[in-house]
Order: sequence, then C-alpha cells, then structure tokens
Amino acid sequence: MTSTRATLIEVARHAGVSLASTSRALHGTGASPAMVERVRAAADELGYSPDVTGRSLRMKKTFQVAFAVADIGNPVYVEMMTAIHEVLEPHGFRVVVLSTGPTVDSTSELVRSLGSRFVDGLVVSPLRTDDALVEEIRSAPVPVVVIGRALDEQGIDSVSTDSAGGIGQAVRHLQGLGRRRIAFLNGPLDTTPGRARQRGFDAATGREGSDGAGTRALADDFTVAAGLVAARRLLDPQDGSARPDAIVAANDLLAIGAVRAARERGLGVPADVAVTGMDDTEIGRVYEPSLTSVSLGSAERGRAAARLMLDRLAGDAAAAQHVAIGPRLLVRESTAGTTGPTKEGA
Repeated sequence: MTSTRATLIEVARHAGVSLASTSRALHGTGASPAMVERVRAAADELGYSPDVTGRSLRMKKTFQVAFAVADIGNPVYVEMMTAIHEVLEPHGFRVVVLSTGPTVDSTSELVRSLGSRFVDGLVVSPLRTDDALVEEIRSAPVPVVVIGRALDEQGIDSVSTDSAGGIGQAVRHLQGLGRRRIAFLNGPLDTTPGRARQRGFDAATGREGSDGAGTRALADDFTVAAGLVAARRLLDPQDGSARPDAIVAANDLLAIGAVRAARERGLGVPADVAVTGMDDTEIGRVYEPSLTSVSLGSAERGRAAARLMLDRLAGDAAAAQHVAIGPRLLVRESTAGTTGPTKEGA
C-alpha cells in the first residue's frame, strides 16, 4: 500500500508499532480503540493515504456495501444511511447509496446486478416486494440484509418494525385527547408500509374488514405534495359528513401536507385538527407546529442491519437472523401543544 507522501511502513515506524498492528488499526479489524487512535494520528501526521484499489485486488473485495432505497431524499433513509455508515466505517467499509425507484422490477434488477461483485454486500429497504424478489434476494451471490419485512423464515437476514402497532399508539393518543372523528392519511396500499399502516388503523378504530369510507384518504406517494392533495379531500368532505377533528398520517411528510391543508382552510393545529405523523424525522421535530410522531427507530434499524451485514462479511454461516425494533409515540405540539416530547411504550 502506497501513498504519494508516506508508506505503511513509515506510518508503523512513526506510531511505534508493528506493521501488522498498523494494518489492522487502519482497516478497523482486531485493533483496540487506543491502537486505532494512535495509528490514525500517525497516518494523519504523515499524510498517509492507502491504496484502496491494490488492497481490493489482493483481497478480492471491494470494501463497499450498498444501501439501496426507493427514494434517497426521504429523511428516514438518510437517518438509516448515517447509522449504517457509523457501524461499517470503523471496519474499513464504505457505504454506496443507490436509488432503486418504487417498482419491484427495478429492485430485482439491482439484486441481479450483484453478480458483477461491485459491492461486497447489500442492505436494501424495498418499498414493494413479491415472491420473485424474495427469491432473487435469497439466491444473491453476496450477503443481503432487508429492512422492512421479517424474512428470516425465507432464509434472509432482516430488520423490521411494528408500524401497525405504532399507528395504534397514535390512534389511542388522539382518543385519549377526546378526538372522535379520526381520519387516516395513508400512502399507496400496494406498498409494504401502506398495507401495514392501514391494518394498524383499521384494528385500532374497529374497522377491520371495512373499506374505511369517509375515514381515510390515499395519497399517491409518501411525500409532502401528495399528502397535501389527499388531506384536502379529508378536510373538504363531499358527502355532508363532519370534518375530521384529527388526522393520523402514515409518515411525517404526509403529516406536514396535512398541516398545510388545514392552514389553507384557516384551521388551527391542534385546536381544530390534531395531526400525528410517523418516523420521527428531524424535519418533523423542527416543523411548526412540531409533529407528534411515532418513532420506528430509523437509526436503530440501520445499525441492526449493518451489524447483521458485518457478521455475514466475516463469514458467519448461521441461520438467517431477524431483528425487531419497537415503535414509540413522541407527543409534541401538533396534538398537545407540549414544549417537549413525552413517550408512550418506551
């Protein structure tokens, strides 16, 4: 491994440790935190930069792990990406972020492309799945960890959360505030989150098996713009029914759209319409009013997926693992006018 300014041997000599210890410290494998700090300080002082290409060729690894999602601009995925990087980086792996788009076919194409070995592993959070995609993932030539569904019984490492239960927490919170006309603002029902969150709302409001007529609106996407359009339909009922006094949104972006729609009509939030979101994103926390939201542990899910990936990259041949992260309701101004969050089910 070479650098235009220093060699690995010179770094080892400057740090006063063996060449093997220097290599382990720089690659994040088997070195103590004190050793890593000592060696990296020496490398920085000498201006050392490793020859990553040469290392990859010798070890037949790219030292890259892909993180693939439908929408790289969604703040949930940004939090996941940051957490994945924090786990993988000390072990010498870069995170490559890829956008799959919303379709099953585009995700399948990405999984098939893993045969070219452009990465050592894939963490993927697909918006839509089917049996064919699950089979593609199971037979992939590199380790794959899925965030979104429990797939350990299909032989795939996975991380999931109980978003249906989280919607139930939001409904119960609103009912406890005396809200009785609670509407649901969801995204497309042919998606994994859309189905789960609709199931949670129907169970919490006693509408299992019904079509939810008059109590829900479906947005075309999980975005602010789509939420604004759908929330207008909720707040302008055409059948003579009473306007909802609360809206449970399937994510924070839809919830922001709901708040904007309420303001267009001169309605106060939460005075006239209380609004809850889901995902506990940074934008929801700083929005005015700050959003009551159900945290699904975006960072925790990212860290769990990264740890599962590290086990596979280290050669772990154990049965597929599943990690479940529980939901937590965080109460803020959009429902209660509080100055700080409280927690349910923490």
